[in-house]
Amino acid sequence: MLVCTAVAESSQKFDKAAPGAKSPRNAGYDIDVRLEPGDRSLHGTERIRWRNISANPTRELQLHLYWNAWRNAESTWLRERRLGGNTATPRGDAWGWTDIRQLRVHWGDRVDALTPRLHFIAPDDGNTADQTVAAVPLPRPVAPNETIEIEIEWSAKVPRPFSRTGYIDNYYFFGQWFPKIGVLEDAGWNTHQFHAGTEFYSDYGVYDVRMTVPRGYVVGASGREVSVTDGPNGTSIHRYHGDIHDFAWTTSPRFLVRTRTFRHPTLPRVQMRLLLQPEHADQEERHFDAAAATLRYYGEWFGAYPYDNLTIVDPAFQSGSRGMEYPTLFTAGTRWLAPRREIDVEEVTIHEAGHQWWYGVVGSNEFEHAWMDEGINQFSESRADQVAFGATNYLSRRYFGGFIPWVFDDIPVKREWDEGIAGYRAQAESDAEATPSFRYWPSTGGNITYFKTALWLHTLENWLGWDTLQHGMSTYFERWKFRHPNPDDFFQAIGAAAGRDLTPFFNDVYRGSNTFDYGVQQLTSTPAGKDHFRTTVVARRFGEAIFPVDVVTTFSDGSTKAERWNGVERRIIYRYDTNVRARSVAVDPNRVLMLDVNYTNNSRTLQPRGDEASLKWSLKWMAWLQDLLVTYASLV
Repeated sequence: MLVCTAVAESSQKFDKAAPGAKSPRNAGYDIDVRLEPGDRSLHGTERIRWRNISANPTRELQLHLYWNAWRNAESTWLRERRLGGNTATPRGDAWGWTDIRQLRVHWGDRVDALTPRLHFIAPDDGNTADQTVAAVPLPRPVAPNETIEIEIEWSAKVPRPFSRTGYIDNYYFFGQWFPKIGVLEDAGWNTHQFHAGTEFYSDYGVYDVRMTVPRGYVVGASGREVSVTDGPNGTSIHRYHGDIHDFAWTTSPRFLVRTRTFRHPTLPRVQMRLLLQPEHADQEERHFDAAAATLRYYGEWFGAYPYDNLTIVDPAFQSGSRGMEYPTLFTAGTRWLAPRREIDVEEVTIHEAGHQWWYGVVGSNEFEHAWMDEGINQFSESRADQVAFGATNYLSRRYFGGFIPWVFDDIPVKREWDEGIAGYRAQAESDAEATPSFRYWPSTGGNITYFKTALWLHTLENWLGWDTLQHGMSTYFERWKFRHPNPDDFFQAIGAAAGRDLTPFFNDVYRGSNTFDYGVQQLTSTPAGKDHFRTTVVARRFGEAIFPVDVVTTFSDGSTKAERWNGVERRIIYRYDTNVRARSVAVDPNRVLMLDVNYTNNSRTLQPRGDEASLKWSLKWMAWLQDLLVTYASLV
């Protein structure tokens, strides 16, 4: 009976019409892997059943060997990390790598041993020291829609933490840990090297993975747990299964295991599993509440989470695995001291859970279009933060090496801060978003990928209305789930929902690196006869990017004159003849354009307000000084 079940399951792994199939299932993996804690190594065998879904035959296979990024100091990943400013030399026990021992290709009854043909390539930068992509010439081409099986035996040295993978003490987190086939597109293989500033891209398939670990170790992994059985020599074998496009796992004997069920009147039920560090036991509720908020709001706004389980991993201290996403599993991030008046715990959990939509279900190419995952998700997370936890989110800063938090209860966190407005303004012209993400400058690419995208989406929300933007995003999600979209697919969905041509806007925010900056160049209001004043307003476009803005002039009696400026000209002049003097003028007073890099020039007044400002800040500083003195008195 067990054999029959396995055969039936295997025959359905690559059949999208199979019961319960979610994805095209053209790259599925059967993996057996054993962790050896003694020498910090993995030993595995895998069988990849791969179907060529491109329009052209291929005469080679390309594989990712991500852990070779830490094989030598001249890998592309480490070179780029140095360019980004991190010049620290990895410690002697930090290095990691992957070695393929055997590689065979099965063509029905024929088997070809191709290990000697394996060689490394560097398609992005020609770096001969980089070994993160391997190519294997084939004895004959794989035709479109033809399926082959690739059998691999491999071993790997587990690094100390690099790029959110590796070990610290008896905690292990394994991301990008197995040889993974690239994505074959009509234009050829899309198999980028491992870059310091970008993440991943892979095809969907069924993963059936068996992990052998020391008995007593808790395991969390992508997919759903199928079984736990005793293995040889004091080990346990944990089997997981999932219809997904990547697989990550973690193991440690220290995890506290907690579970809760997400329930909603119109969304599917989801079993949430939390693997918690003992020192963070009192934060269980915060992790679950944030994950449930994501399942609720992302589900209501964009579309239901399509799986019935979700695993939240609380990483070990100094493990470097905080805040990373994988299908059905993600790492959160917290600290021993985590005040409830700031929502760092919730923000990380919502952000990483949110990747289940824009990375796990909509399969974006993060090497080339990282904004389609990270940026869309940064916007979505910031909105969910505001709706779910905005009332308890205050500015927090950490002192004494980041250990001691201090919450400023009188400074609520604004949504645009969460969207990274300061980081974007500092690097607004560093790269055009249309640049392939792996070519961004390493130290500034995140400001474009995450923050610029979040801010232009927030601008669209203000401009078009949330209902319109939400409709476009949910349409995009439904249309492209378990598929690989490109940027124009997203733009088309938003433009269709808006019912207008948004190409000029997308040209500025995506295809160019020009900045938006509108402001007031001049305001005068002078007597022009008895009870008569002539007011002149000069609004100016200081930046090169174009957006329509409102120009509102306020007069001394409280009346206003509002103009709608298309923003195209370098400047525009408005003149008013009134019986009262003008008091002030503001450009974009409602903050529709979140991308404005200098909001300080957006308004001007003819009535000095220095006394009000000095009184406000004097009172604040007096309160802070009083608090400091009270604190000092309590310590002496």
